[in-house]
Amino acid sequence: MPDPAKRPHLYLIDGSGYIFRAYHALPPISRGDGTPVGAVYGFSNMLFKLLQDLGDNDRPSHLAVIFDAGRTTFRNDIYPEYKAHRPPAPEDLIPQFPIIREAVEAFGVEAIEMQGYEADDLIATYATQARDKGWRVTIVSSDKDLMQLIDDNISMFDSMKSTRIGIDGVADKFGVGPDRVIDVQALAGDSADNVPGVPGIGVKTAAQLINEYGNLETLLDKAEEIKQPKRRQNLIDFAEQARVSKQLVTLAVDAPVETGLDAFAVRNPQAEKLLSFIDKQQFRSLRAKVLNHYGDTLEGSDPVTDVLVTPKEIEYQCVTTKDVLATWVEHIKKAGQVTIDTETTSLDPMLADLVGISLSIEPGKACYIPVGHVGESDDLLAEAPEQLSKDHVIQTLKPVLEDRSILKIAQNMKYDRTILARCGINVSPFDDTMLISYALDAGKHGHGMDELAGIHLDITPIPFKEIAGTGKNQITFDKVPLDKATTYAAEDADITGRLWRILKPRLAAEGATTVYETLERPLSSVLSAMEQEGVKVDTDTLRRLSNEFATGMASLETEIHELAGREFNIASPKQLGEILFDEMGLSGGKRSAKTGAYTTNAEVLEALAAEGHTLPAKVLEYRQFAKLKSTYTDALVAQVNPTTGRVHTSYHMAATTTGRLSSNDPNLQNIPIRTSAGRKIRQAFIPEAGNILLAADYSQIELRVLAHMADIDALKTAFSDGIDIHAMTASEVFGVPIDDMDPMVRRQAKAINFGIIYGISAFGLARQLGISRGDAQTYINAYFEKFPGIRAYMDTTIDFAKKHGYVETLFGRKCHIKALTEKNPMRRQFGERAAINAPIQGTAADILRRAMIRMPKALKEAGLEEVKMLLQVHDELVFELPETLRDKAETVIRETMEAACKPVLDLSVPLVVDCGFGANWDEAH
Repeated sequence: MPDPAKRPHLYLIDGSGYIFRAYHALPPISRGDGTPVGAVYGFSNMLFKLLQDLGDNDRPSHLAVIFDAGRTTFRNDIYPEYKAHRPPAPEDLIPQFPIIREAVEAFGVEAIEMQGYEADDLIATYATQARDKGWRVTIVSSDKDLMQLIDDNISMFDSMKSTRIGIDGVADKFGVGPDRVIDVQALAGDSADNVPGVPGIGVKTAAQLINEYGNLETLLDKAEEIKQPKRRQNLIDFAEQARVSKQLVTLAVDAPVETGLDAFAVRNPQAEKLLSFIDKQQFRSLRAKVLNHYGDTLEGSDPVTDVLVTPKEIEYQCVTTKDVLATWVEHIKKAGQVTIDTETTSLDPMLADLVGISLSIEPGKACYIPVGHVGESDDLLAEAPEQLSKDHVIQTLKPVLEDRSILKIAQNMKYDRTILARCGINVSPFDDTMLISYALDAGKHGHGMDELAGIHLDITPIPFKEIAGTGKNQITFDKVPLDKATTYAAEDADITGRLWRILKPRLAAEGATTVYETLERPLSSVLSAMEQEGVKVDTDTLRRLSNEFATGMASLETEIHELAGREFNIASPKQLGEILFDEMGLSGGKRSAKTGAYTTNAEVLEALAAEGHTLPAKVLEYRQFAKLKSTYTDALVAQVNPTTGRVHTSYHMAATTTGRLSSNDPNLQNIPIRTSAGRKIRQAFIPEAGNILLAADYSQIELRVLAHMADIDALKTAFSDGIDIHAMTASEVFGVPIDDMDPMVRRQAKAINFGIIYGISAFGLARQLGISRGDAQTYINAYFEKFPGIRAYMDTTIDFAKKHGYVETLFGRKCHIKALTEKNPMRRQFGERAAINAPIQGTAADILRRAMIRMPKALKEAGLEEVKMLLQVHDELVFELPETLRDKAETVIRETMEAACKPVLDLSVPLVVDCGFGANWDEAH
């Protein structure tokens, strides 16, 4: 017998078992073209992990993956009902089978299958051949049917549990040794495979019988000796069935395989083949892991390219001397690019103090330059660590950060540009990994650095809480010790640079360059300027409104308690639910499965109010006052910047699937404008003395985009002729004249017009208009009859989305819709509605982006530098300007916004912008 440490070691992977484990372990995943690849991704990761995790003692010399070739095998000739009850493979798994075989081949591993034989038979044949040659064999599977093969030279390995199964493990499972497993299985049968066995005998009883009688044939011959009557009779009556079952469970060890064991010799994958397969499937995190594991050992690999993403060594440096800083500046000049990140004392860029700057030029190498660290305690006399002065660092870095021949790279550059702008540095030109990711993968996942590092690099960056603590004990970054600060900050710059090297080439390869370079990157600078400008708020007005809302809440509280017949905590959903559904006996109460309390969200209360119930309507009013007070009138006073005297919102560019912006601190997108209370909030937004506000709002932009995209002649004509689109719709759908139209009829048409964009259902429209679901469905049907092109647009869009996994705006932005692959019908229908809306809303968002990007230049060329763009909310832009420039500014702003599509897109309907002026935002709007 050869030395066990030197003899060949064959690994046989149960490919079919891997497939189903992978399929059920992951949520649905699709490639950009819509092909499902969730099981492929799981299988590829499982195969790679197995190859990666095996130690020297367990490392295979030979390896193969064995698959089932089909459902029909020689066992069906023995017993036609064999596996007859097994359901077919899931619909979305079937197209993944051939791709999984491609994966095996790409990893340089042999894939074996044979018609007429199951994978288990091929595993048994190869295991026996290898054992007979003195090899060691490991079967990678947890399938109990393979345990009959285990002996001193053949073992099983459950890769999911990282456990080996030997002879003792078989005894624990079956109560017998491997040589008697088939006898136990013959008696017990297998409902999953439709192996009949003997009725009334399970594995435990079968093991007892086989241990007592030695084997199946002896047991059947002596069945008359069994004392239990029913068991005895079953063994007699079903003896032949037991013998057939043994044939079914016995693995063939002599399958006529054509590929020999020598073909299974382990070899490293070919770089081009493996990386090409991974890139085609869009498995970016797997790509990084593969490069990191194999390095330059991949056959045909380019080690220079590989190390760009996966460095062999990590070297982070703390820069505290002028000479070292100067050396870094020289390296930056030679490299022509640098990744930069700032560390500060706050997430608010207008309040934050600069604490340090990190730089990276190549993967694995980065530095941190502290400039604002203080002692590591709250003691003002605590000694600060050694560091360069902020002024020296800014003066030294300013030339290279403003040098237009040097590219600056950052994650969420808008924040860093604002911080550095406050220090007198105008960073340009730049790339932003967050925005590159957003242009490529909007809707697929988030675009924060930590998430991107996990997806593309398989790295978990150091969490902030690890160096700064949490809760009341959390410290600001200026108190973090320099050694920890250096590792944390330098890692951010290093990871960002590595992400850029992965993501930037994809822009051209996936047709996203135009979206990034014309919509995303230039808008970042515009938004940074707007955030720095801020907007003035009248704190006296806010305080007055807070008192007014508090008075309204108190009055409503009294009314609500009177209607309820007792006092209770209105802010408690649990208590409110008990009042509404237990004590008042209102219908429609539903309890939360998690808490057991009644659900009392806005949807529930609105439905009750629509039925004429006063108390829920009053609670809705109360909640509105409470939200306005806490979110705006109280909060805005606290958010006034003490230096500028203005409020500075932060815009998020990569937060939505469609390209719409969102804002926070404060969130200006959610100020209600359909209620008088909400409009009062806008009255607090004012200009400086001598100035006015101008609000420019696109009129019905999404309906105009829909008219163009769906090619609806009636809608296009109405927009071109300036006809009231809602009145026209009402006339078409309800057959009423436009002149002297009942406002209620126009309101119904308006609800349909806007509801259609969002895929509104009959239920939703009924609730919105307070009509029956049948009437609502009649309206929707009539709408589609009059405008059949809209239904055609919807159907075409959904078909495209299901095929490709995304939809596109007119400017080429890809909006990925993950919910389209959901197995839950309700979530899948949500995905279809999102697919219908995304091209419309996304195109409208792109138009607004283009207008904002062009606005600074248009104002400057018109000599209107004093006009400042302050806010963007939905389809509206808000400006502050001297009143003397009112007419000229309106002309330039209107013309710029209405021409935003050109010259890229010739929209078949005109864009119309409504402008208003006022001493506050509400008045201007």
